[in-house]
Amino acid sequence: METKYLVLFLLLAPGFAEMAHAHTVDVVGDYRVEIGWMNEPVVSGETNAIEFYVSPLIPCPNIQEPIKCAESQPFQNGVAGLKDTIKMRLIYKADTITLPLAPDHNISGKYHAFVNPTVSGFYQANILGTIEETPISLSMHPPKVAERSYIEFPEPSDLTITQIIDGHTALIAEVNDLKEAVNIIEDSESQMSVGYDGISMGISGIAIAIATVALIKTRK
Repeated sequence: METKYLVLFLLLAPGFAEMAHAHTVDVVGDYRVEIGWMNEPVVSGETNAIEFYVSPLIPCPNIQEPIKCAESQPFQNGVAGLKDTIKMRLIYKADTITLPLAPDHNISGKYHAFVNPTVSGFYQANILGTIEETPISLSMHPPKVAERSYIEFPEPSDLTITQIIDGHTALIAEVNDLKEAVNIIEDSESQMSVGYDGISMGISGIAIAIATVALIKTRK
């Protein structure tokens, strides 16, 4: 039994690591770059921003791969003044938008590219321009945008066309059921003596009232 749990943990561990490390890190020349969403979890249909960090890459004597070196160190000593030299091109399938960078007023070297991702899925961010005198043309991938319904409770706030049509169809069916019930009652009344017209009218009224109450309860 313990072996099964161990195998399950090993299978799920990469997913946990991805959730814990929501930003993506890369290297351009002597610089460490990092991107991630400003508000997480990120969902479709809400204004958000891709955070972009730039800082000098601190050498790692014991780590040969530059990306591993960049991932091993935190963002620090950010590079300012890149607002006019770097653009971010955000891509989703065949759609592309170029976003300007807005510098963070409190953290030097941190920038925001504001956007409202309207659909869920994976987006690609192409970073283009120069970091001081170093050219940058880098494709990075921020974490996946989740469907908006992920955080809606207890149900989506917007009625879809399908929901409206389904509700209208159900209402028509209930009205038809009400008419059928009244017709059945009227047919049974027609078999009664003509001398009891007053009583028949009373029974018909009571039957309609009962059917109406049943319809109201059904709608609730």
